[in-house]
Amino acid sequence: VQLQASGGGLVQAGGSLRLSCKASGRTFSSYVMGWFRQAPGKEREFVAAISTSGATTYYADSVKGRFTISRDNARNMVYLQMKNLKPEDTAVYYCASGAQNWNAKQTARTYGFWGQGTQVTVSS
Repeated sequence: VQLQASGGGLVQAGGSLRLSCKASGRTFSSYVMGWFRQAPGKEREFVAAISTSGATTYYADSVKGRFTISRDNARNMVYLQMKNLKPEDTAVYYCASGAQNWNAKQTARTYGFWGQGTQVTVSS
């Protein structure tokens, strides 16, 4: 599985961005998908996850109510809609695939495949 993330950029606080992640391979719909982020000098942290069917989602407390994860299994795509962005959301955002254990969705090592990351910068 190869993942290609896009959609990052520079936005003012309160603005919105939508990240996209295109996955290759026929097994996309078999995997839990996740978004993680890593700010300079900090560890990679969980942002959001979505179940194989898309029916169930889960968010980090820091983004709950502002971010929405979705997926389109027919197109092998996963999205992260981000609203009301804050300067503390500034980070490189990574999409991740390959997870099959929903109970471990917040753990980076659960995911076997990672995209290259896309930079999100929120100015105050």
